[in-house]
Amino acid sequence: MSDSLALRFTRTIRARNGEVADALADTAGLTAWVRQNAADLGVDAGGFTASDSLRDEVVLLRQAVRALFARAVAPGEPSSADAARLPAFTEALAAVNAAAMAVPLAPQLDWPACSEPTVRVTPSAQVSEQVRLRATLARAAIEFLAGPERERLRACPAPRCVIYFIKEHTRQEWCSVTCGNRARAARHYQRHRDHL
Repeated sequence: MSDSLALRFTRTIRARNGEVADALADTAGLTAWVRQNAADLGVDAGGFTASDSLRDEVVLLRQAVRALFARAVAPGEPSSADAARLPAFTEALAAVNAAAMAVPLAPQLDWPACSEPTVRVTPSAQVSEQVRLRATLARAAIEFLAGPERERLRACPAPRCVIYFIKEHTRQEWCSVTCGNRARAARHYQRHRDHL
């Protein structure tokens, strides 16, 4: 199963060599990430280049989404990457909703001569690519958090991991086999230390 856009967005913060790494740390990082996800974001991959102001806005939106993810995994622990720097829940909720509402959408009927009619949703007003990008990310988070996968959302408890993931089966505890091995090794080391 492919990860949703909302999960991929929150995973732009990762743990690398025991440190938190931010894929959106600069405009080049945001440009690369948007180009990799262009189809889901509705942008032209080749023509997109991030600005400093867009990067700042997207990072703030990501923090708001991560705050909502932290609430979704409660009473479990949130990701340790940025839990202390997340906005308050009401502030995060308002930010995500405002970003989503910045691009009003309208249903449009498509009815080709040789097939059945279909509905597509398009922006009902002209907005900049930057506003549309933020709105798409916010709507992806809203759809994810209001959908059935929210119940299976977890923050990986492995040492130094900062990933939110979807629990695929009842015995799954970590986001990956690597994190499971790291957690078991840390427990073994701690037990060995405690017996000395």
